[in-house]
Amino acid sequence: MPRAPGQIDEQKSEAIMAAAMDLFARKGAKASMAEIARMAGVSKQTLYNRYPSKSELARALLTQRSLSITSPLENTGSPQQALSGMAMGLLTQVVKANSSEHLRALAFVSREDHELAAAVFDAGPARSLRRLSQWLKDRNTQGQLAIQNPDQAAEIFVGMVLGHAHLRMVLGLETPEQDMVQHANETARRFVRAYAV
Repeated sequence: MPRAPGQIDEQKSEAIMAAAMDLFARKGAKASMAEIARMAGVSKQTLYNRYPSKSELARALLTQRSLSITSPLENTGSPQQALSGMAMGLLTQVVKANSSEHLRALAFVSREDHELAAAVFDAGPARSLRRLSQWLKDRNTQGQLAIQNPDQAAEIFVGMVLGHAHLRMVLGLETPEQDMVQHANETARRFVRAYAV
């Protein structure tokens, strides 16, 4: 059945994203849009219609990652449950071998392109922090947590979750084995306790 005008073929978008991440990981900033289109099995026109530049493609990749990490904040459970879920998402995306390689690839690509670096940070870490900060502000308004500075609290939470795992990932070093579920739960418990009403 033909698509309606303007309808997006999700399989093509997924193929483009997978190809871009693979090529960024292998070739860095030298990965071209033509190579990405070829690897994804789409025309250059299809690629440029969806993502006019590498910066836009990187932004889409990091937006997808950010939404995945922060999706537990949409749950209606307790603040501790929501934060534990987000902590698990952060740990999985940063520490898990395949995911960390992808994030590391984007970090290296962005070093060579200031516009790409800004797009990567804004669409990924900054978006996640803004979303968490707003969620914390809402919990404060609802009287569930006592948080005077939600931006600062969001930074503190992410720092508690990642510790030095993020730096090890960027440097390509092995991260010590840890029970991620236990770490996520303990971080959320301590954070909620620190900001208890």
